[in-house]
Amino acid sequence: MLHLRLIVPADTTDEVVALLGSTVGTAHLVVLPGAARSPAGDVVMCDVAREAGDELIEELRRLGIDRTGAISVENLDLTLSTHADKAEHEAPGDSADAVLWEELTEATHEESTFSVTYVSFLALATMLAACGVMLDNAVLIVGAMAVGPEFGPLAGISTAVVQRAPRLVARSLWALIGGFAVAMIVTAGFAWLLDAFGLFTRDMIDRPRPNTGFIWHPDWMSFVVAFLAGIAGTLSLTSAKSGALIGVAISVTTVPAAANAAVAFSYADYQQTIGSGQQLLANLGGIVLAGTLTLLLQKGLWKIRRTQRPPASTPGASVGA
Repeated sequence: MLHLRLIVPADTTDEVVALLGSTVGTAHLVVLPGAARSPAGDVVMCDVAREAGDELIEELRRLGIDRTGAISVENLDLTLSTHADKAEHEAPGDSADAVLWEELTEATHEESTFSVTYVSFLALATMLAACGVMLDNAVLIVGAMAVGPEFGPLAGISTAVVQRAPRLVARSLWALIGGFAVAMIVTAGFAWLLDAFGLFTRDMIDRPRPNTGFIWHPDWMSFVVAFLAGIAGTLSLTSAKSGALIGVAISVTTVPAAANAAVAFSYADYQQTIGSGQQLLANLGGIVLAGTLTLLLQKGLWKIRRTQRPPASTPGASVGA
């Protein structure tokens, strides 16, 4: 269930209450006249089944509540109520399959902003991966993959493409390209510094590396793995199962490829630089393609699922139950 808290101008309250009452899947309607001070208005609260939430939020935005008042949404981990159970039963579709597009857009917006924190995490992950590459240490590679925040802008690109928001695509692309550019430049400098201290040597990049040599040898399996990881990552975002993102992060060779390219470039090994760059592009492209197709498929299937179960015969049945 979702909990909606609305600040509504007094002259719009009746219309909003009527909308909530006629929406299948709502329960626990509460109206507090004049309770809001900034902005001034009435406070209207209700719980709504997740599968009915996206359309309800769209209708509230159509009424301009996001401009004249406020719309706040929270996920409810536990709701013990017969009314809530009935609302979830009446709402068409399954909550696990429902996509809250506003929530997804907001989540990917936060994760795909070119910020100091985002660049810092990406640079640290790339430097950690550089240590793993030079030491041929798979544990360090896995750790670096888990630290990297690059899935945020990748998901942001897919979401923006499906939502047909070119400006958001550009913002996510900037975070992705700019972030990797800065991280690779910093990692190249990091490699030069450690070489000066004798901690990195050219022999370390040239020698056979059975544990990490795959990073600069891209093949079709690299794309396949990235594609599957992109599907899993997108599903984890849309279903709010964030734990799955950890598995996605440690299955795709993005940060290690960027690290290997930076270190190889610092030693003028352009063959490894090119190979690592191809690996990076294959993984990034596979994730974006998979994420976009997954969201399009979810959007289409959800429309079909919503038509399979008829709505409640009496408007407001869920609220009044």
